[in-house]
Amino acid sequence: MVTAYRHEPLTDFTVDENKLAFMEALKQVNSQLGKKYPLIINGERVTSGAVIASYNPARKTELIGTVSAANKELAEEAMQAAYSAFSVWKKWPPEARAHLLLKAAAIIRKRKHEFSAYLVKEAGKPWKEADADTAEAIDFLEYYARQMLDLKDGVPVNSRDGENNRYTYIPLGVGVIISPFNFPLAIMAGTTVAAIVAGNTVLLKPSNNTPVVAAKFVEVMEEAGLPKGVLNFIPGSGAKIGDYLIDHPKTRFVSFTGSREVGCRIYDRAAKVHPGQVWLKRVIAEMGGKDTVVVDEDADLDLAAASIVYSGFGFSGQKCSAGSRAVVHEKIYEQVLEKAIALTKALTVGNPEEAETYMGPVIDQAAFNKIMSYIDIGKKEGRLVTGGEGDLEQGFFIQPTIIADVDEKARIMQEEIFGPVIAFCKAESFDHLLQIANNTEYGLTGAFISKSREHIERAQQEFHVGNLYINRTCTGAIVGYQPFGGFQMSGTDSKAGGPDYLLLHMQAKTISEAL
Repeated sequence: MVTAYRHEPLTDFTVDENKLAFMEALKQVNSQLGKKYPLIINGERVTSGAVIASYNPARKTELIGTVSAANKELAEEAMQAAYSAFSVWKKWPPEARAHLLLKAAAIIRKRKHEFSAYLVKEAGKPWKEADADTAEAIDFLEYYARQMLDLKDGVPVNSRDGENNRYTYIPLGVGVIISPFNFPLAIMAGTTVAAIVAGNTVLLKPSNNTPVVAAKFVEVMEEAGLPKGVLNFIPGSGAKIGDYLIDHPKTRFVSFTGSREVGCRIYDRAAKVHPGQVWLKRVIAEMGGKDTVVVDEDADLDLAAASIVYSGFGFSGQKCSAGSRAVVHEKIYEQVLEKAIALTKALTVGNPEEAETYMGPVIDQAAFNKIMSYIDIGKKEGRLVTGGEGDLEQGFFIQPTIIADVDEKARIMQEEIFGPVIAFCKAESFDHLLQIANNTEYGLTGAFISKSREHIERAQQEFHVGNLYINRTCTGAIVGYQPFGGFQMSGTDSKAGGPDYLLLHMQAKTISEAL
């Protein structure tokens, strides 16, 4: 086994030196706004006729930068470059590929506040959320590098007299990486480098909301020494190039993070075999959640309220792991609700560039409209007890919202909102708590707050989610500590940051030699 992995520490912004350093990074990034970023195909900078303009969601008229958008012809060029590069890259020693990731991690670590500042500006992340995003990106690079070293020799199998048997892993081929806006550095980097360190080549199509962060990351990979054609940067329309690449006969796998709707569509398209295709495409998908904080009748009330609020409102609820449902035993329901309301009203909402801001904007106008429409639905399905207001004057701001007394089958209890909205639901018993917790089509994360050992043991067995947290929030998985991925319509249970994640990007080969 390789050296034990330790995750990147978070920055303590109560230390004046750290606070000043981050303010300086924001100042630096503000001086770089409005730049143009080209596509990168086979190591060449390519400028297309179309661009994607990225704006600050907290100041919706402030241009972060423009990124060239790929069309089908450029996507095809990128595919051919990646396919050609694969023949060489797959032969690189795993140690060399791993070393390249470690070098990239070191570069980002030196520029940590700069990357976090871009996350503040382009994704609207408050300081702590941005810092955690950057730390997680570093973690993915470090962890997957070490995992590749663990896997490079395969695993032992039995040999008999007169024969030698080996069981090894080889890369798949060209992968299409489609990454989301909500962790525009961590998830984008993690899904990309997992494929690369395993020996594959990549076409990276980042979220159109956060393409500048992705462009800066690609520059780091180049600086670290990644050969031409291994990582091709091709932002663009899902309809124009996304479908084209998913259908392409040379695409070997698709790694997607995003909504259930889009993930299912990708899964369906990737299942079809096209002329010239000689494999069944692999899909690695993380598709969202409708996550529940479950509060037992003997729970610590303050812990319960804090777990609900901070699970639901971190990064404005724009996390697939966000606790958007609070299911509370009827005996303590009103007390927990009262405490959660008080904590929610104390949260600061505003410009994420300010150190004191807890919650910034949602990502764009479409997200704002969707979330506000769900709040309107929630007002009909339950009792609005705090929040419920939106403000479009400067950016896309929505107050953290709690809707109480919601039926377990209500729409806001079943459908992913992806915003700062928590539905409170009352349960009659412990069995009822678990019944409600499991009554969605998703199965990503959940939290169970209880002092009962018996109930904790049962929750571990019966609460059907990929990541279950006991007596804490249901967000904040750490690479290598809490491998992340869920069941059912939350995706393919691909555990990012876990010991078997790289295997999804490889195929096993048995070699038996007669002696």
